Amino acid sequence: MGLDIAQRWLEDLQQSANDKDYQAHMDLISRQVSVFGFPGFEVIGYDDWARQCKHEFENNILKQVSYGPMKIVAHAPGRVMFKTIETVEATDGTSNTNGVEIIIQKEDDGKWRVLQERLLAEDELSLDGLSLDAESVA
Repeated sequence: MGLDIAQRWLEDLQQSANDKDYQAHMDLISRQVSVFGFPGFEVIGYDDWARQCKHEFENNILKQVSYGPMKIVAHAPGRVMFKTIETVEATDGTSNTNGVEIIIQKEDDGKWRVLQERLLAEDELSLDGLSLDAESVA
């Protein structure tokens, strides 16, 4: 069950980003979100995420987002933690691939939203059998 929930949420996140659908994308992000591990930032919150997405979508900076294999780390009623590979391609030809650990939770309105995201070191991925060389599932 946790795998299905996480997979559906990830597909929605990917689709909304690739469609540059700001409202649909931000509806997948919790107002309490915390993102850790980005160089130069201690913690990225909801407002930071919203500002960055708006800028990238409106200025056609984002070409495509895709996700590779996923591994469920833990799951409990109303919460799922998983690891995956995220690849972000820009319209200028640059590409950035990172391992991420994501926690999604079912909020009071019944929607699943990301509560926490953390960039992973490559050795953390290999512990779960994931690799930055993995093919995308998109």
